[in-house]
Amino acid sequence: MSAGMEVRAEALVPLVDLAAQQRDVHEEVMAGLTDVFTHASFIGGPAVAEFEAAYARFLGAGHCVGVANGTDALELALRASGVGPGSEVIIPANTFIATAEAVSRIGAVPVPVDVDPEYLLIDPHAVAAAVTSRTQAIVPVHLFGQTAFVERLVPVASACGAAIVEDAAQSQGATRFGRSAGTWGLAAGTSFYPGKNLGAAGDAGAVVTDDDDVAARVRLLSSHGSSRKYVHDAVGFNSRLDTVQAVVLRAKLAKLSEWNALRRAAAERYARLLVDVPGVELPREAPGNVDVWHLYVVRVSNRDAVLAALHAAGIQAGIHYPVPVHLSGAYKGEGRKAGSFPVAEEAAGRILSLPLFPHITAEQQERVAGVLGTVMGQR
Repeated sequence: MSAGMEVRAEALVPLVDLAAQQRDVHEEVMAGLTDVFTHASFIGGPAVAEFEAAYARFLGAGHCVGVANGTDALELALRASGVGPGSEVIIPANTFIATAEAVSRIGAVPVPVDVDPEYLLIDPHAVAAAVTSRTQAIVPVHLFGQTAFVERLVPVASACGAAIVEDAAQSQGATRFGRSAGTWGLAAGTSFYPGKNLGAAGDAGAVVTDDDDVAARVRLLSSHGSSRKYVHDAVGFNSRLDTVQAVVLRAKLAKLSEWNALRRAAAERYARLLVDVPGVELPREAPGNVDVWHLYVVRVSNRDAVLAALHAAGIQAGIHYPVPVHLSGAYKGEGRKAGSFPVAEEAAGRILSLPLFPHITAEQQERVAGVLGTVMGQR
């Protein structure tokens, strides 16, 4: 496409289409909001409790505690699991920086490790090698809609007395060997940022656990350390699930299984369309996993040029994530330099997220595949 030429609106393919999701649940959301405003139940109230119970049932978990956002959720899950200042928490180098931030905000030390070369999930062998006497938690990140190999981390965690606290922000509905992501460890933090498989109309998150004490601790810490008004048993902070967001999430949760099935169908379609495109490495589902395809991440050489060409053609692809945690400005002083985690670093220069969302059409995917095929054929 020549520089300066505009792409016709009908030829644009967005990375996500949140408006289409909202149309699916508009009536339910508006009815729920009317009830909230009629009864002025703006903080807590039935909508929050109903969503928490419904999401716990959906995952097969004992408790769901709604909080303000996904970063708070992971921090609260770690705090409630006993992680304290000065301790070490093992995380993958290939993750959004919030995974590390949640650790740092406690005063603990995030210890990144490399990921496996095929699925780009935390490498259990690297985790075992990184354990020290200060390791208090291991955080597998269920990236791109996959479930990490948590069963291989359990013996490592047991041997060193560390808690497994899952980062389940991208995996609502994913399973491994029939068990939901977010229910393998002592606790999990998840995000309901609008673009997630289960997304709110703003920031929101939750902690999931089977442990009664962990759930009670999260509720305490997320409400100023208070179990009842003006009685403060611990130093906490304010991180409550907004009632309006609970209404949106409850309506969308009823659609989540259907939407995840549509994502799976779209991923299968991409696999068929792109199988013969030269220079494109396609993602695969790990044995034992049922992925929910939060992102469809391919790998290509000369990625930035490919991305620019896709954008010029109206294909709104993205990158998740271009800089591994240990090379970000926030953590560059931690002693780990380029070359520390070669798999994550090599992937960061090649990964490319193609448009994928429940309402993507076959025609849109064919256009993505066609443009990508043309671009790769020219390289």
